[in-house]
Amino acid sequence: MAILTLIGVTALIFVMAQVIPADPARIAAGPGAGKAQVEALRQAMGLDRPVPEQFLRYLSGLTRLDLGRSIRTQQPVLNDIVQFLPASLELIFFSFAIYIVLGLSLGVLAAVNHNNAVDLMIRVGSIVAFAVPIYVLGLWLQYGLYFQLDWFPGGGRLDILTSPPPHVTGFYLIDSLWAGNLPLFFEALHHIALPALTLLLGLIAVATRLTRAGMLTELRSKYIQVARLKGLPERTVIIKHALRNSLIPVVTLMGLQFGYLIGGAVIVETIFQWPGIGLYLFRAISAFDYVPVIGVTLIVTFIFVTVNLLLDLIYPLLDPRIAVWGERR
Repeated sequence: MAILTLIGVTALIFVMAQVIPADPARIAAGPGAGKAQVEALRQAMGLDRPVPEQFLRYLSGLTRLDLGRSIRTQQPVLNDIVQFLPASLELIFFSFAIYIVLGLSLGVLAAVNHNNAVDLMIRVGSIVAFAVPIYVLGLWLQYGLYFQLDWFPGGGRLDILTSPPPHVTGFYLIDSLWAGNLPLFFEALHHIALPALTLLLGLIAVATRLTRAGMLTELRSKYIQVARLKGLPERTVIIKHALRNSLIPVVTLMGLQFGYLIGGAVIVETIFQWPGIGLYLFRAISAFDYVPVIGVTLIVTFIFVTVNLLLDLIYPLLDPRIAVWGERR
């Protein structure tokens, strides 16, 4: 199914790219090129062929890990993605980790303090955070916390005059720790904080409300009453029993929202000039360079499908009955 999904997404984006009101051959040739030069370049790029033939040639290239060549950078798209992808993955995974911790924690806190001031504050805050569009939130945070208060940097992964850590993973937070450079680690953490906050605030609202709803249902269950009558510590009752049994819909939601994180990264990276594939994609779209758009979409789809597959594999760990049902089936 993952392979079929990748092929379907590739076909959809490829067809959509054909209706873009721009001539890639004209863009690649430059403003001073004549008609003959443009036509020669169109033939060299294979754009004179029927669309089905172009698509089959593109799929053939994918079997050799050939994603085409960018008109804007004049580099193979795969090379560009390898260069820009680590920055995006660091931002996305960092935001996703904080989103999981905060979303679950606030949801549990709201459920345990049902209908009191803490619950009300969390619910109202969740609604407000979810209601504000991500691009508005990003601009507000950038204006307030960077321009007005100067608490955080306005963009980039590091200061202009700072050299990045020796390349190991491409994640500056990990590579700086690997090199034992704590000042560089805290500088990278300082730079990633504001984009990550922009990216995860709206997501936390949904996870918090769903966790709260699931926890309230579980806390009213009879097995929770039995656990309390047995004298189990309240922390054990809440974390080991109620939270674990309420996590399956939350885990499903997290898989879907990971895709939202990837999509939101395009906006966040553009606002904060974060040098990832989101900013690379935005610049490719602005230049009508559709080959990188197809390549980035394919890579993003692969990441999204893989993460959702991993989350599906977590289900039996949360509820062993799922594994038993699968074996019987």
